[in-house]
Amino acid sequence: MKTDGILVLDFGSQYTQLIARRLRENGVYAELAPFNISLDEIKSRAPKGIVLSGGPASVYASDAYKCDMGVFELGVPVLGICYGMQLIAQHFGANVAPASKSEFGKAHLDIVEKGGIFAGVSQNCVVWMSHSDKVEGLPAGFKVLAKSENSEFCAFGDDGRKVYALQFHPEVAHSEQGAVMLKNFSKICGLSSTWNMGSFAKEQIAKIKETVGDDKVLCAVSGGVDSSVVAALLAHAVPKQLIAVFVDNGLLRTDEARMVEEMFKTRLGVELIKVDASELFLSRLKGVSDPEKKRKIIGETFIEVFDTEAKKHGDVKFLAQGTLYTDIIESSPVGASKTIKSHHNVGGLPKDMKFTLLEPLREIFKDEVRALGLELGLSRDVVYRHPFPGPGLAIRIMGEVNKESLELLRKADVVLREELKSSGWYEKTWQAFCVLLNVRSVGVMGDNRTYENAVCVRVVDASDGMTATFSHLPYELLERVSRRTINEVAGINRVVYDVSSKPPATIEWE
Repeated sequence: MKTDGILVLDFGSQYTQLIARRLRENGVYAELAPFNISLDEIKSRAPKGIVLSGGPASVYASDAYKCDMGVFELGVPVLGICYGMQLIAQHFGANVAPASKSEFGKAHLDIVEKGGIFAGVSQNCVVWMSHSDKVEGLPAGFKVLAKSENSEFCAFGDDGRKVYALQFHPEVAHSEQGAVMLKNFSKICGLSSTWNMGSFAKEQIAKIKETVGDDKVLCAVSGGVDSSVVAALLAHAVPKQLIAVFVDNGLLRTDEARMVEEMFKTRLGVELIKVDASELFLSRLKGVSDPEKKRKIIGETFIEVFDTEAKKHGDVKFLAQGTLYTDIIESSPVGASKTIKSHHNVGGLPKDMKFTLLEPLREIFKDEVRALGLELGLSRDVVYRHPFPGPGLAIRIMGEVNKESLELLRKADVVLREELKSSGWYEKTWQAFCVLLNVRSVGVMGDNRTYENAVCVRVVDASDGMTATFSHLPYELLERVSRRTINEVAGINRVVYDVSSKPPATIEWE
């Protein structure tokens, strides 16, 4: 880690990376580490401050997650959030117990100490609570910084030791001035706003050069934003060692393969090798309906195809891919977080893989990737394409994947994208796609009974993919999408709209 950064110890909150992200948005470098990282490793990173994240456990449980308490002896400021706050309270002698009433959602902050971490924060501002435990007393040597309706110790701190604790989550957007609080903490750490995506680009290019050395790198290209940015980074870092491979897995949208080839050739200046493995993927997916099995089959088959291609180019040591933090947090536990679903490029990869993974984007979010892409000179139409999952349409078909279902879904997807773009809504939304439900319903067309498939339209608004809300599209637009889909796609007689948000749903259906 950079010597002028903040280290965030992850105790399992789904929003831990948001802490690092908010700090980076303020121009302060921050990175994550598991809660159980050794004290020697922490010292080797020489952080200027440490944040203890939230998490799903209780500090009084016999198997509670604990970091090395030597972090409080390092002489750097420490901030505890939610679980981290309760860990601080317990460590310094206060009691933590189950609350008589859980507290989830908005609360109003009554600030007692207006300076320090609450400098510039307005009285009675809204913050976001998510906890079932409470601190029953103030630890010795600490003072109350803020209260809320349900907590007289909503925030406390010790300026002498520079240890601070917040019961709420300043990192989430629902905490109105949470970013200000985190910026104040970075100032307490003696840090100024000097880090940006330009800094990140230089760091990653240098890191790639150091890691790769004289070896060759096979870059897995999907044509999406993430893999395009990774390819651009590699083209800057190790252009003569880069082997960019695009695998047509048969699970792409209409004309996707052609557009990817054209984009890399004319806009990125990167020579692209195309491998048509559609029949192989579809044969492996035959009869498979479980989404986790689909993802793992796709991940393993990708590696097999890449391995075959790599052998044509001599000894290729590294496989580069566009893994983001959202993939990591949903696919594999970081610190103490829970697995939500496997991503083909994380939890879906085979354990005996011969490649060494190179994932320069694994600590950042989609919006940061887009900013990085612009920094590297990619065009806006490449950078701001809607996200498209690596497993492709396989996870947008409920049940078995076959050519007939893929054809239906592709045609419906074309209608949706055409209508969004012609109405100006494509640029206003984060992601839009159709899901083939493989559920048949009765309809009537031309006085005749039909019994055909239903398709679900999913359009969401988001900033980083960690949370999302369904897009409030005009009824007229939804009506056009429905009418065109039913009239133009034989085999579909019903269109529904998904009005669930993330959480509790995920963006993709599988």
